[in-house]
Amino acid sequence: MSYGPNPWQQTNWDWRAAANFICGGAGSGLLVFTAITGVQGAAQAALLLIGLALIGLGLVCVWLEIGRPLRALHVFFNPRTSWMTREAFVGTLLFPAGLAAAAGVGWALWITALLALAFVFCQAWILRASRGIPAWRQQGIVPLIVTTGLVEGSGLFLFLHPLHGQPSQALMAVFASLIAARWVAWVFYRRRLASSAAPGALAALDRAGDTLQRFGTYIAFALIAPAGIGLVGGSVGSLLAALAGLSAAFAGASLKYTLVTRAGFNQGFALQKLPVRGTRR
Repeated sequence: MSYGPNPWQQTNWDWRAAANFICGGAGSGLLVFTAITGVQGAAQAALLLIGLALIGLGLVCVWLEIGRPLRALHVFFNPRTSWMTREAFVGTLLFPAGLAAAAGVGWALWITALLALAFVFCQAWILRASRGIPAWRQQGIVPLIVTTGLVEGSGLFLFLHPLHGQPSQALMAVFASLIAARWVAWVFYRRRLASSAAPGALAALDRAGDTLQRFGTYIAFALIAPAGIGLVGGSVGSLLAALAGLSAAFAGASLKYTLVTRAGFNQGFALQKLPVRGTRR
């Protein structure tokens, strides 16, 4: 690492921080789609537990990243200004609500879905609040992270169709709409970032954007379209939907990993006024 006027890549957040964003977003999206699709019984409980497990795995990964893990409770000390603290509070409420919903408590299901949305929103603002990293502080990061989490969650829901049965055409239409919304959010974010991020960050993001375009958009659309418009059905349609969901979720995970670990370039030092000897200040 070198410090100076040129941007340098941050090293404080590594794959463990990226895993928190990947697993937390996917798990939150899965909880949301479990609620809105009306899955009942054992399938509902299984999906809720998988979503909570993903969120828990992400939090464990970020806990392992802390230099002094026994001080992890300090994250709860600053809810007024810290989005990490807000994420921790939301997570603290999310787990008991999700477990209650999995146990069959009816009112807990929608509370779980709302808390899951709040969780992924907090994750987006954790990046947005990192003012020293141009690729994170860009305002388009919030809709990009939120839509990516919902796409990942809906993709996992489609992939896990053996648990809840064949997905409906309405669900596949929502999935396709979210893919389109994510692509729009990506294009908006990338265009606004072009003039402020370091060349290394832009190069890494462009590679991830290519994966997002190919696997997360084109291939996902090509796989979901035949089942979504009724050209194929039954086990073939479910298989195509599952592959589309997996492709879209993989592309979202790749984007988040790149965003956190490869595109996190600091802006460098900027001195707008340089001192000149012999002149008055």
